[in-house]
Formats: sequence, structure tokens, C-alpha cells
Amino acid sequence: MPSDDALEVMAAQPGPTGASVAPALPDEPRRSGFGWLTQIKELNILIALIVLCALLAVLSPVFFTSDNLLGVARAFSLTAIAAIGQTMVIITGGIDLSAGSIIGLSSLSAGLLLVNGWPSAAAILGGIAVGTAFGVCNGLLITRIGLPPFIATLGTLSIGRGLIYVITRGYPVTAPRDELLLQIGQGYVGRVPMPVIIMVGVTIIATLFLGKTTLGRYIYAVGGNEEAARLAGINVNGVKMFVYTASGFLASVSGIILLSRLVSAQPTAGLGQELPVIAASIIGGTSLVGGEGTAFGAVLGAAIVGVLENGIVLLGINTYAQQVVTGVAILLAVGVDIWQKRRERRVV
Repeated sequence: MPSDDALEVMAAQPGPTGASVAPALPDEPRRSGFGWLTQIKELNILIALIVLCALLAVLSPVFFTSDNLLGVARAFSLTAIAAIGQTMVIITGGIDLSAGSIIGLSSLSAGLLLVNGWPSAAAILGGIAVGTAFGVCNGLLITRIGLPPFIATLGTLSIGRGLIYVITRGYPVTAPRDELLLQIGQGYVGRVPMPVIIMVGVTIIATLFLGKTTLGRYIYAVGGNEEAARLAGINVNGVKMFVYTASGFLASVSGIILLSRLVSAQPTAGLGQELPVIAASIIGGTSLVGGEGTAFGAVLGAAIVGVLENGIVLLGINTYAQQVVTGVAILLAVGVDIWQKRRERRVV
């Protein structure tokens, strides 16, 4: 892979049409790193989350209790973890529709291994391996066969969900109450739920990776201008393989946490979870055209979705309105993103 100096040299070279091309490297602090207070988009999302929480605290005195807030954080942690992987995919200009099926299939795989007497650690790793393998399949379909990400991941979504129904025949698989498994989804560190601890750890690692490593910079470069990145010597297919594999891995981690919380692998586990995962990424500031997004933004997006769901329950609103609210939030987030980009072009 080329050095940063090589990328700068390539940025000055003319592209195939004679115009100069430049890989969209994440040099601006608003794209990556821990300087999130200077990242305008993430700061706006954080402010929106604070305002939403303040509004719900006024409308429902139960909302701002520590037990409720920790419960909300535990609930949206599964979405946030998978959304971080989804964010990496969308930064490259792709999409992963199979996240929900991977969550369900990895949960089922680990549960079946436990039922068949596997040690808990091996069963958990086995479930994660199955989900990661689906991510690898997505990457191969896109990079080797040349399928569009939407079609490839839509196909693996159907395959994964079909396999779940074929294996379970519609019946849940109850896992043994293993100590290690229970600790992952039901344990606490002090008063903080273990899924929240895992979410924070994944967020820190992903933030450091995207902001401080060469491969992280290449992910932004591919999403900013794929052809320019290829001309700069970046292995574009290798980068895409990585992000889809990472998305499958993180979705499978969410699946293991879900299995631990329910102590059962439900045939409907992860069903429809694609929408909240994609919504969290988009609401968190990830641009659908690629080249922009952060792990921290994905977590903020998941928090907004989780707080909205909790507010709907606390205020006694019809739960069927949840998808309506999520859809409106997606439209607003994408609309604001498009408006900001048009404004930036006019300024330039």
C-alpha cells in the first residue's frame, strides 16, 4: 500500500478525464479521531440527543432515573455495535442489508453449539465465526463477482434468514445457562451493564482505527473517490473486503449479546434489525455517498433511536408508531446531510 506521501503525489496527477483527482483522505478532524467536540456534525447530533432527553425528562419523570437510562443504554448497545460495522461499509459507499440475519444466525449457531456440549468460549467463538464468514461472503460477492452491494447483501439477508428457519423449523433453541454466556449479556461492572462496556470498548477501538491507522484512512479514501484511490495504488477490493468482514464480525458480536440476554436463540432474532442499524449510522452523520462518518456518530445515532423507542413506551404512544418515527428521523438526517453538502458547494 502507498505511503501518505505517495497519496499526495497522486492527488496532483490528472485523472482519466484530464481533471486532477485526489483521494478523500480524512485529514479534517470532523471525520475521525477523538476531537469530536470540533466535529460539527457529531456535535449537532449530540445536542439533538441532549434536547430529546431533556424533553422526555419533562414529559416523563421516570425517564431520567438511573435504572431507566442504563436500561436504554443496554438496549441500544446491540444496535450501536452493529452500526459501527455498518458505518465502515457506508463510508466506502456500500451498504450491508444482511446485518439482521447475521445477528440471528450467529446467535443460533452459538446456541446450537452450546446445546451440543461445546465449551462456552468455543461456542461463542463459533457463533462469531459464522457471522464473520457471512461478512466475508458479502465481500467476495461484491469484489470478486462484481455484484452491487445492495443486491449482494439483500441475497445474503434472505439466505441467512432462510437458514435460520430451516434449522430451527420455527422453534427457539434454549441455551444452557452458562456462566460466561450470561456474563456477556446480563452481567454488570458496578452498576453498568456489560453490553454497555462492550459497546464503549468497540467504539474506542473503532475510533482509533479509523482515525489513527493507514487502513482507516484508506477506508475514507475509497469512499471519497474510489477511482482516485485506485490510481493512488490503494487496494480498493482489499479495503472493501475488510469493511464487509468487519461488519459481519460486529453484527455477530451483537448476536452473541442477544443470545446471552435471552438465553435462547429465537427464529425471529435480528428480524428487521437492518433498519435500526442503518438508521443509527445515517442519523449519526454517515454520508450515504461515502467518505464521511465516525464510530462515535454511529453510537450517537443508535442512542437517538433507543431514546425515541424508550420515549414511545414511557409516554404510552402506540408502539406501531416506532417505525414511523425512525423513518422520519432517517429522512431528516439524510435531508440535512444533502442540504449541508449543497451549501458547502455554493460556498466553494
